[in-house]
Amino acid sequence: MTLAHNPVVRGFAPDPSIVRGPDDWYYVANSSFEWFPTIPIHRSRDLARWEYAGHVRGAVPGDSLAGVPDSGGVWAPSLSWDGERFWMTYSVVRSVGTPYFDLDTYVTTAPDVSGPWSAPRRVPGHGFDPALFHHEGRVWLLNLQTDHRPGGRRFSGIVLTELDRDTLAPSSPTQLLFQHTALVEGPKLLHRDGWFVLVLALGGTGFEHGVLVTRSRSLTGPYEIDSRPLLTSRDDPALPLQKAGHAELVETPDGDWFLSHLTARPLRTPDGRRCTLGRETAVQAVVWDADGWPRLRHGGHHPAVEVEVPDATTEPQPPLTEDTLGWPWSTLRAPADPSWADTTSRPGWIRLRGRQGPESLWEHSLLAQRITEHRARAEVTVDARPVTFTQSAGLVLRYDSRSYLTLDVTWAEPEGEPQRGQQWQGSGRRVLSLVERTVDGPHQVALVPIDSAAPLTLGVEVDGASAQFWFRPANADNSRTPVGPALDFSRLSDDHGGLLRFTGSLVGIHADDLVDALFAADFTGFWLECTST
Repeated sequence: MTLAHNPVVRGFAPDPSIVRGPDDWYYVANSSFEWFPTIPIHRSRDLARWEYAGHVRGAVPGDSLAGVPDSGGVWAPSLSWDGERFWMTYSVVRSVGTPYFDLDTYVTTAPDVSGPWSAPRRVPGHGFDPALFHHEGRVWLLNLQTDHRPGGRRFSGIVLTELDRDTLAPSSPTQLLFQHTALVEGPKLLHRDGWFVLVLALGGTGFEHGVLVTRSRSLTGPYEIDSRPLLTSRDDPALPLQKAGHAELVETPDGDWFLSHLTARPLRTPDGRRCTLGRETAVQAVVWDADGWPRLRHGGHHPAVEVEVPDATTEPQPPLTEDTLGWPWSTLRAPADPSWADTTSRPGWIRLRGRQGPESLWEHSLLAQRITEHRARAEVTVDARPVTFTQSAGLVLRYDSRSYLTLDVTWAEPEGEPQRGQQWQGSGRRVLSLVERTVDGPHQVALVPIDSAAPLTLGVEVDGASAQFWFRPANADNSRTPVGPALDFSRLSDDHGGLLRFTGSLVGIHADDLVDALFAADFTGFWLECTST
């Protein structure tokens, strides 16, 4: 047996949907929200070691999520395999924090997870968290049903619609499958030993999260509820794995069963638990008891950090490689485009043409990578010559438009002059600007004059809840000059500020030009190291 160490896909990998496909590969698809690539997919031979396997290209019509709010975009994809092709269903959510999710639900198919994926076709979208159930050559769409009306139950049950396999048009009326007094979402359905087993996310996606199992002898119900949750960590805040929920069952070739689920590794801070890494993907071993209910193999309902999984039957294949700006790079609300991310003009460098600012919901010039551990170091060399305070480029730690930290090369008035917005009428100076943005607004932490126009190496070191920025001349030795004090990195988390948000922290490079989008900056030597504590 092989030992899997949870989370198995680490750092901003929520809402896992797992399937065993051809040649006994296991695949997991995750939510991508406002980030591209849309719906990243990982694969494994043994459920312990996972590698990037591609993403659903074209999941969003027009390849644009411009204007979607923070934590909007692509929610809760569900991956399935019908013996001939892969299917993916998901919702594109355009409103967050309102009774109206304003979503579109799509289905796309592919012969392989690396593509090509068919043009997405819209299907009924009663709510987010769609899933497909394949049975005896037929296919059904499950959906959370939402009720936006005043006085209505925002999460009002699970509905079922049969789809035509070829056209994806509804071939039967939608019917209510299951309702519960508690909040249930994330439906996943399987058929085993004559039972239709409905696995549900229970109680929301925060620290109260869990997994509820129901079953019926008939597809359309009624469904009886298991007397206890299959999985939750809500009753023990000391557990290293929290927020356990949103799960799906998968069977191995030998008839063993495993559960994929989301989880989180919180930091314990004076302000409470904060999950800077977002929600991640874990696996648990499952057995079926004498009454036919699934149970965690190790007993109880708490997630285990270490889980025995089957040995791989074959050696892993080389990981899928993409172009220079492919995975692990991510971009906001649109894919990387040569019009603003240029890798050819200066060999060995990435040239970013500045566009809108870090709080825009529209056009960003930003490339970022996921932070996967509570200790991380990143650095990059930047060559930038801004001539106005509306131009800047540098290193960013980002959760969303209301929580980020930036260390940028920019322009400022001569020392002692006030900020008058008249930069074109006189001389100025190149500076390093450290800005902390929290839910309470932006704060100028430090402003450091830069004497030379030569490239600078910028860096940051994250240690738990602390983030310390630094810089040095690009041609200097390894000496570092700190910029400002250590900042509170825990504010870049799911849990800061009482906001509804679902992604995770990333580190990357960005460039802004708020006037005419002509300013450009060059970056080289980006380096990120994440270390398990």
